[in-house]
Amino acid sequence: MDTPPRGAVMLVYLVAICLLIIGPLEVGLYLAQCFQPQHPLPVKIIPLVLEAVPILAGVVILIKAKAIAEWLANKFD
Repeated sequence: MDTPPRGAVMLVYLVAICLLIIGPLEVGLYLAQCFQPQHPLPVKIIPLVLEAVPILAGVVILIKAKAIAEWLANKFD
């Protein structure tokens, strides 16, 4: 198999890094909302896990970056 074009690999890396940035921000905002001094809320597990899904997706995309870039390059050809 040929290596995927550099642009496709960089696009996949960009998407993965953006997901890895957005995930902790979402989790942090949820926890900040729960720990507000004026109106504290209980921390629920299911919303917390759902807010952490972008982190998992970003890690999976980083691990499979080459395969995803090859698939993406084939789709655009």
